Amino acid sequence: MEFIGITGGVGAGKSRILKFIEENYNAKVLLADEVAHGLMEPGTDCYEKIIKAFPGKDILKEDGAFDAGKLAEVIFSDREMRERMNGIVHPAVKEEILDIYQKEKEKGKFSYFILEAALLIEEGYDTICDRLWYIDTSREIRRQRLKANRGYSDEKIDSIFESQLPEDTYRKYAALVIDNNGTLEETIYQVKQAFAG
Repeated sequence: MEFIGITGGVGAGKSRILKFIEENYNAKVLLADEVAHGLMEPGTDCYEKIIKAFPGKDILKEDGAFDAGKLAEVIFSDREMRERMNGIVHPAVKEEILDIYQKEKEKGKFSYFILEAALLIEEGYDTICDRLWYIDTSREIRRQRLKANRGYSDEKIDSIFESQLPEDTYRKYAALVIDNNGTLEETIYQVKQAFAG
């Protein structure tokens, strides 16, 4: 089972590519964000640590779960807060992902294990993955998508862009760069070529 890590800036269109892979290849697709959300449910270790790390911050909904919007506001507006959050969540996520990977490998059902994560490089997944793919989409297109699909303001988009790695760093680590600035067909063609090669 080959371990492929897929990364790219927010709004790069990774979801559409992952959907295509899941529908057309014998692949287990895992999103680091979804793993993180599961680990942050009330009653978990991460949940308790986050509550302690952000005293006095209005980050919970009435039911006790985290309010994703408010939490994002807190961590994207302050680098120290973001680092504090990452220090709690990312090690737990990595441990969980490696556990899932091992279990899937033992089952031997899938040919590919695909992990999508925004912080693939920062968290050292490049040393674990067999290959790293970078989805390259211009800032302009990403900005348009984030405004249209998520209703983000320019200010919020700028703070997210600033928190992510520069494009040349992604390119340095990636074995493959998929250009996602054109049509979906053009992007899918590159994905097919990557699996064929």
